[in-house]
Amino acid sequence: MEKFEPILERALYRKGGESGLEAMIYEPLSKAAFLSQSDDRFLSMMTRVVFQAGFVWRVIENKWDDFETVFFGFDPEKIILLSPEQLEKFGTDKRIVRNMQKIMSVPQNASYIVDIGVEHESFAAFLAQWPKQDLIGLYRHLKKRGCRLGGMSGPRMLRQMGLDTFMLTNDVVTCLQGAGLEIANEPSNKSDLAKVQRCFNDWHESTGFSFNRLSRICASSVGENYTPS
Repeated sequence: MEKFEPILERALYRKGGESGLEAMIYEPLSKAAFLSQSDDRFLSMMTRVVFQAGFVWRVIENKWDDFETVFFGFDPEKIILLSPEQLEKFGTDKRIVRNMQKIMSVPQNASYIVDIGVEHESFAAFLAQWPKQDLIGLYRHLKKRGCRLGGMSGPRMLRQMGLDTFMLTNDVVTCLQGAGLEIANEPSNKSDLAKVQRCFNDWHESTGFSFNRLSRICASSVGENYTPS
């Protein structure tokens, strides 16, 4: 495996130096700030990434205040009490995107969050205690226990909520392959994902960088759209 320094150097060159690269990077929240987030905010972000998947993000963003209103501020305890008739009615509400499959993900993910709360103080507390060295395991948990949180949706939710994560975008995968990691273009089997986790763990240990930072630098080190200013 290639050491991380050459990857960082390529990213700095392609982004025009430290200031350009830093503009592309944001660090995870502190543990205290992360733990302060309530369960309704996690259900809100789960729903947002689910509705954005395969859709025009701008449309979802423009409607988001209405989503918050229609779904009662995404309070999980309220959402799990909705009747099938109420959920069907949401499918005719023009204030939101009327996709019933995605609408039905909301009560399922609300139940997921409530179930986790039985064992942990909050969903944030559950996520915060998960070992960073096994993010792939956390992504797998979200996919298995949540609804429509596989692929990039679960990791995107975690990143947006401020957890320290890496993202397997096309550019990040290309960077990993260029660094010597023998993985598929869309890594999904256990062997490939284990290789990815070990690689990021090694880079995290050798550089002291957050997984967020490592991932963003990887993405900035390759691709047609990254050129120096």
